[in-house]
Amino acid sequence: MLLLLGPAALLIVVFILAPAVYGVYLSLTNTQLTGFAARDPHFVGLDNFTYLLSNADFLASLGRTGEFVLYSAIIGQTVLGMTAAVLLTRPWVRGKGLIGAAILLPMVVPEVVASLAWASVLSNNSAGTLNRLTGLFGADPTDWLQVVPLASVVVVNIWRGIAFAMIMFQAALEDVPGELIEAARMDGATAVQVFRFITLPLIRGPVFLYLLLTTISTIGAFGLVYFLTQGGPGGRTTITAIYIYQRALQFTQIGIGSAASMILLALVLVLGLTYVRLAKVEV
Repeated sequence: MLLLLGPAALLIVVFILAPAVYGVYLSLTNTQLTGFAARDPHFVGLDNFTYLLSNADFLASLGRTGEFVLYSAIIGQTVLGMTAAVLLTRPWVRGKGLIGAAILLPMVVPEVVASLAWASVLSNNSAGTLNRLTGLFGADPTDWLQVVPLASVVVVNIWRGIAFAMIMFQAALEDVPGELIEAARMDGATAVQVFRFITLPLIRGPVFLYLLLTTISTIGAFGLVYFLTQGGPGGRTTITAIYIYQRALQFTQIGIGSAASMILLALVLVLGLTYVRLAKVEV
């Protein structure tokens, strides 16, 4: 058994545990990519964490990350994914294959391609798809990524994440016993009451599991935001992942970037434990 588990354990140690431990070490030093600190870094203890927790830009990035996760993952993807899953489980819905394929398409599109496509949709000139649609009603062209940058990124992330939510919720809905639903309907319960008091409590575990997964992935989102706005304009879309990239690679402050990563990791762990507790899942 140990021989069988050995290779997998070695890979976990090399590619997960070792980088994590090294990241903790870097967060406690003044390591940089250039200058004297790159050649001879010094141990600074918790100075990096003290600096970040009193830095307005970092705290603002945490706030933007919270907004990004709340509106795009917890509300947008969850609600629309659940709506799509409920519709696709209804026998009276026609064209389920076409609807499911249309929802799954954004999930298989590479992140770079999706970002470039949406950059074209949100383009500030009259040839942009969204501006052409609004132009039909007499509106002037708008640079959406400049006027409402965070909202634009939220919409794109929702578009990308609905498919995963739909798949998880549809699988959970199919496991709900039909006898309970029929009994509730015979007792006079409406469709909304059946969903609220019968279906939703039975799929609470999968729902919170999805919330956990999507929260983690959205907190760590980088490529989609960077390709669309690069954190601009004026830092209005600088979520924490972008802040870490800027500090660690653009400003070469590896120590501060690593400390920011540790703080973000701690927040993810707290949220994860909260989700597990709310779902009452045995781990």
